Amino acid sequence: MSNIAKAFQNGKAFIPFITCGDPDLVTTAAAVREAVRNGADLIELGIPFSDPTAEGPVIQGANLRALSGGINTDMIFSFVRGLRSDVTVPMVFMTYANVVFSYGAEKFISTCAEIGIDGLILPDIPYEEKEEFLPLCHQYGVDLISLIAPTSQNRVGMIAREAEGFIYLVSSLGVTGERSSINTDLSDIVRTIRENTSVPVAVGFGISTPEQARAMASVSDGAIVGSAIVRLLEKHGKDAPEHIGEYVKSMKDAIRDL
Repeated sequence: MSNIAKAFQNGKAFIPFITCGDPDLVTTAAAVREAVRNGADLIELGIPFSDPTAEGPVIQGANLRALSGGINTDMIFSFVRGLRSDVTVPMVFMTYANVVFSYGAEKFISTCAEIGIDGLILPDIPYEEKEEFLPLCHQYGVDLISLIAPTSQNRVGMIAREAEGFIYLVSSLGVTGERSSINTDLSDIVRTIRENTSVPVAVGFGISTPEQARAMASVSDGAIVGSAIVRLLEKHGKDAPEHIGEYVKSMKDAIRDL
């Protein structure tokens, strides 16, 4: 069983996204630990990239702040080793193909396995091109997380059948970012996913309030939140972890009894 499955064993999962190194790795570590202490079931860690095409302005800003601070992939690997001394929930990296290619795909993925990263999300790699990374992910036991969007249409079943870890269901068209409302009807997509796989499906993009998290988790296996958390880091800087803990608790409480 994938280690990621543990995140979905006790009801609906809450998955926070945090950009590594914004404003620094000490703050990132404190934010992760506060999130876990307040109920986060899986942590999605963003490796900064200079051209994060799937991200809206909030997470783009976090990427640029982290890169301006001198963050690099080796520093993030060392940081995760430190986290794994006491953080036991599943963790995945979200980054872009160029980060993996430039580091060396085998070196990158084997290091992920060594430091305790359970999965990899590469939003700029379409299903049809995943073979560039999938054999290495299988070799080292790192799940390559599939994304399904409202535009996937007749490809949903095909992607779901080969999915591993969990499926990242994109709630809305466009880039990441908080939305006042999420109007996409995801129930048909989730139904098709469930007809083709038992791999859990979590919804992300646009979720920022407990009400939205509850609505999305009610039709899926969990909710993913990024921009709202990154905004807390932007606003509070090194004092953000406490605020992130409170926010994660409110979101987890909203989906706990589903």
